[in-house]
Amino acid sequence: MESFRTEIENPIVQKDIIDLEKKIALFRDGKIDDERFRSLRLARGVYGQRQEGVQMIRIKLPFGKVTSEQLLRITKVSDEYSTGRLHITTRQDIQIHYVSLDRTPQLWAELEKDDVTLREACGNTVRNITASETAGIDTEEPFDVSPYAHALFQFFLRNPVCQEMGRKFKMSFSSSDKDTALSYLHDLGFIPKVVNGERGFKVMLGGGLGSQPHHAELLSEFIPVNQIIPTTEGVLRIFDRYGERAKRLKARMKFLIKEIGREEFLRLIDEEKKALSYQTVEIDTTAFDGEIPAPLLEAPKVAIDDIAAFEAWKKSNVISQKQSGYVAIGIKVALGDFYTDKARSLAQLIKNYAANELRFSLRQDILIRHVKEENLPFFYQELAKLDFVTLGYNTIGDITACPGTDTCNLGIASSTGIATELERVLATEYPQYSNNREIAIKISGCMNACGQHNMAEIGFQGMSINSGKLVAPALQVLLGGGILGNGEGRFSDKVIKIPSRRGPDALRFILNDFDANANGQSFLNYYDAKGEKYFYEFLKPLADITNLTEADFVDWGNADNYVKAVGVGECAGVVIDLVATLIFEAKDKMTFAQEAFEDQKWADAIYLAYAGFVNGAKALLLSEDQKTNHHAGIIDLFDTVFIESKKIELDSSFKDLVYQINKNEPSAEFAKKYIQEGVTFFENIENYRAKDLANE
Repeated sequence: MESFRTEIENPIVQKDIIDLEKKIALFRDGKIDDERFRSLRLARGVYGQRQEGVQMIRIKLPFGKVTSEQLLRITKVSDEYSTGRLHITTRQDIQIHYVSLDRTPQLWAELEKDDVTLREACGNTVRNITASETAGIDTEEPFDVSPYAHALFQFFLRNPVCQEMGRKFKMSFSSSDKDTALSYLHDLGFIPKVVNGERGFKVMLGGGLGSQPHHAELLSEFIPVNQIIPTTEGVLRIFDRYGERAKRLKARMKFLIKEIGREEFLRLIDEEKKALSYQTVEIDTTAFDGEIPAPLLEAPKVAIDDIAAFEAWKKSNVISQKQSGYVAIGIKVALGDFYTDKARSLAQLIKNYAANELRFSLRQDILIRHVKEENLPFFYQELAKLDFVTLGYNTIGDITACPGTDTCNLGIASSTGIATELERVLATEYPQYSNNREIAIKISGCMNACGQHNMAEIGFQGMSINSGKLVAPALQVLLGGGILGNGEGRFSDKVIKIPSRRGPDALRFILNDFDANANGQSFLNYYDAKGEKYFYEFLKPLADITNLTEADFVDWGNADNYVKAVGVGECAGVVIDLVATLIFEAKDKMTFAQEAFEDQKWADAIYLAYAGFVNGAKALLLSEDQKTNHHAGIIDLFDTVFIESKKIELDSSFKDLVYQINKNEPSAEFAKKYIQEGVTFFENIENYRAKDLANE
């Protein structure tokens, strides 16, 4: 493993990877608790699989953008360390599976050679920032949101404000008011606007899916582009300080806003303004503003044998760009899975004959951008060789599904198996829907909604159902969700639970009734006109479990009888804190704060010192069997338990000491003072801890 230490040029990245290598060794030696180690590896994109002894690796790709060099690097890594299968997620990441934990540092080092990272792809961090895959080419966009998504990614990667939050934090950038990046179900969602000639964003706050979907609230109708980074930092600071940490199911920002209210949340953000790293951040867009580069090679002229098939493909999968003479090509990727042999060919194709860029989509597909319109016949020919011309990009037949019970610890029932069958039903029995973009079908293997089932017109959620002493795989059928645009959306109703094997019949019942009774209405208007009970009644026969057959006990894509086996989920990076470990890590924060100070990163140094104060206080509270559920509670409780009782003496209250963070601008003078106060604080708590242990 020594080689990557010299191969990585960026010292920050090198330190990160070496740290992972060291922590793996400590974990193998039993010197790091399993739960603590889980938190560390998740923040580095290493996620436990359903299968014991192997890991899923999530590769973080901001707004889904990939060059040919990056795609080739990913294929090389997948072939060497994994199985050669690439999985596109609903957050525009790439996942590879069945990776040995011990090889993850070298894998990461290999990816970084082409500026691809694992950092903060999982865990309680800012997850991959998503964007409409058409950003920059959308004929309806006010401006390209790509550079702004990229700027937020860069600013918050490794930022101390968002390394150990109570839960994950998700952001999206839609290219237009159509809101195809789903702002209404994100912690922060950005929709581009131009007001009086100035660029900015409508910003949505506190949305989320999961078992309790919540529609985002309006943060602002318009925030200028140079304010989006400070605004985001303020939101993250408040979420980090007040967000729930003890009760995992209540630890998302949507619950914090519900608890304290939107106005109080905004007031707390306002209190943080003085402490922010910057009051404004001008974002450089020049890397995205240039002319489309000419292809390296001239595409050969080809003759199309099947003109009808070619025209059908153009109608279904080709999108006109706002740049005259250029088009984008959508590739429908079944279940988001494709393999490295095809990926390599695709990488060469876009490098030689397009503009060396593709984007992965929120619907787990691929979009090739900047193709000259006259080169479409050649691209059709080359993509056909890869079996990449299947019709139905972004249509009802383009079903979204999470991995479910294939690899995920939380999977209850198969999502990929039923998705494959539903796509077959649509293709063979409902050809009239081949270009229907009004209805989306989404499937999740559990309630966590990684497949976004509860925001689709037609959704399915994996469940189980008891029949005597046996357990059968089941599906919750959900109807009536969808995107309304400009920050508005709706969540679907849970209509009925049925055995999984009857999922195809449920789809048939729904589409047949829609054909017969919609009378030209949109699907959502038809659903509203009929009402939830109407759908429950005509689907009710499918819910009867008195007549189950042997086949009903075998899940889609499986040969053996269904066994419900749900493991420990890692989506939230749940951690059991040990006192000694917390004190050690809190002191590390002070060391990191000093390093940031020496690098003249005043705001980072101050926030790292703040984290040291809070983690140190938490450790001592745990030693007294005191527990609290967020940072603000830790600060208040430390005063009650230790300062007011005179167990520990400070020159002020702990609250006044710590909350200097939002009373001072980030300066060298304050950072130096705050760090020194942190060092003194640790001397106090370590002296107390030593006396306490001596008296046990």
